[in-house]
Amino acid sequence: MQSKKFETSDFSFNWYQTGLEKGKPLLILHGWGSSSEVMSPIAQKLKDLRTSYMIDLPGFGLSPEPPSAWSVDDYMKAVKMFILKQFPDPNVKIDLLVHSFGARIAIKMLTDKELSIRLDKIVFTGAAGLKPKRKAGYYFKKYSAKFLKFPFQLLPESLKNRGLNRLRRSKIWKKLGSSDYQQLSGVMRESFVKTVTEFMDSYIPQIEHEVLLIWGEDDQATPLDQAKRLDNALSESALIVIKGAGHYAFLDQPVQFISILRSYLESPS
Repeated sequence: MQSKKFETSDFSFNWYQTGLEKGKPLLILHGWGSSSEVMSPIAQKLKDLRTSYMIDLPGFGLSPEPPSAWSVDDYMKAVKMFILKQFPDPNVKIDLLVHSFGARIAIKMLTDKELSIRLDKIVFTGAAGLKPKRKAGYYFKKYSAKFLKFPFQLLPESLKNRGLNRLRRSKIWKKLGSSDYQQLSGVMRESFVKTVTEFMDSYIPQIEHEVLLIWGEDDQATPLDQAKRLDNALSESALIVIKGAGHYAFLDQPVQFISILRSYLESPS
């Protein structure tokens, strides 16, 4: 699968195309820490049905990092620019399949007036974005971090920044972070904080599209409870739960996942 480059004056990213030469477009967005390579088996199974477009979001896969710490809005605007350039005809309808972090972007897309009218069939799997129910361990880490940062807030600006930077490099600080956070550095670490701390609950009721939710029963990253909350909050949706699957249901149970997906994509709009 050969990558192509989407470039602007501010950022660039790699993208891939596979499937029917003139088939209906299916845009596939990966999750945090993932890439198009992880999503490509889905595209390969649909190559007789759709023309799949997969983006390595800035900072993931083969794409360079964004020029500064990006928010969900920044990622959404980048995807929007790609869609408007790749499909200039406003009558072209695009299907959307998103996993995990990709759903945060999709939610913003579905509530963007210019983009939402371009979208047709929507599939979320292991979607992130709702405010999760927190366990006691989360609050322990949160307030421990605040306690460690407090003394530095009293220092002059130059000393404060130096002290906070040293704190962030310390072992105790890294232990307080999530596994995703610990593996990041620089601009992507700041992007991670910006994106995961923005919750999409208030946007969900604004979505008018029908959304198919495909979830792994054993998903630990975005538990089934979140899928049920999402299903209840959406005006039109259907939730299908796959047994024996976790956060990557399309990798854990690929045959069942593709069967469900194909049935939905083949059905009339």
